[in-house]
Amino acid sequence: MIPARKGGPLGWAWGRYIDHKFRATFRALWTRGALPDAGTPLLVYANHTNWWDGFVAHQLCRAAGWEGYCMMEEQNLTRYRFLARLGAFSVRRGEAGSAVETLRYAKGLLSRPGAAVFLFPQGKLSPFAARPLRFERGLEVLARRSGARCLPLALRYAFFEGERPDVLCEVGPVHAPLPLAECEARLTSLLDAVSAAQDVSEFTPRVQGARGVAETWDRVRGLSREGA
Repeated sequence: MIPARKGGPLGWAWGRYIDHKFRATFRALWTRGALPDAGTPLLVYANHTNWWDGFVAHQLCRAAGWEGYCMMEEQNLTRYRFLARLGAFSVRRGEAGSAVETLRYAKGLLSRPGAAVFLFPQGKLSPFAARPLRFERGLEVLARRSGARCLPLALRYAFFEGERPDVLCEVGPVHAPLPLAECEARLTSLLDAVSAAQDVSEFTPRVQGARGVAETWDRVRGLSREGA
């Protein structure tokens, strides 16, 4: 497997680059629900609908003060090796030996104070509206072996008033390790809730992105009025 290799000048440089790309692409990252404080390790599980999901996890970890890690298919991490500098580590799906090695490694990460290990237990990209959710068993196995606090997280990419999309994160309550079906049910409930959102009025901004044309114009008009 490929372990995470966070830190150092390369980690800093890639982190800055991803920050720039995220802010240039999205209007903002928003959360609804309480983000746990950094401290006791977290096993975070989320839906997987978009190429951006891992980078959203990276941004959320920075905003929350978590030391973030993310499990990733080894074929993809081999192709984009720089992601290991941001906390990605690999698993080879369908290979029992690789799964055991990766779960042992992830368990070690979950022994570190402040760590947040992200899993996308669907195992592949799936449409946002796909139901029922089908999780792979690694989530349940890792949760039980590590005893970590588990945090469900629903991700949605949506256009509202701006020219750029918003990223909405519906944060569920932290829970102890549970059977896989119960985790699926909890995330499904969060997905239904975030799907119903018509705007960001009930969400908290965590990462501010670039202003669009309309927002820039409104600001200019506001400054003009202030100077009149």
